[in-house]
Amino acid sequence: MLVRKRLRITGRVQGVAFRASTVTAAQALGLAGWVANRADGSVEAVAEGDEAGMAVFIRWCHQGPPAARVDHIEVTDEPVHKTLSVLTRANQAQ
Repeated sequence: MLVRKRLRITGRVQGVAFRASTVTAAQALGLAGWVANRADGSVEAVAEGDEAGMAVFIRWCHQGPPAARVDHIEVTDEPVHKTLSVLTRANQAQ
């Protein structure tokens, strides 16, 4: 079953290759979506894919790349749109 999740990740998650590593992890799991830095210092990601891959992705986001320190992740369910392409790294979001 396809699922779509929005993640807001806080901690030391900017300037530590979090976005690039997130794209690599998501692509390896066959997820689609995007990831972006937020002005408040957090990282936001929207991903869509199968439940099993999403569960692995969310677990990965709790750890992140080696230089990151993840303090908290807020995960929100969203309706599946099937309009997302391969997960990409976006520039600064609002």
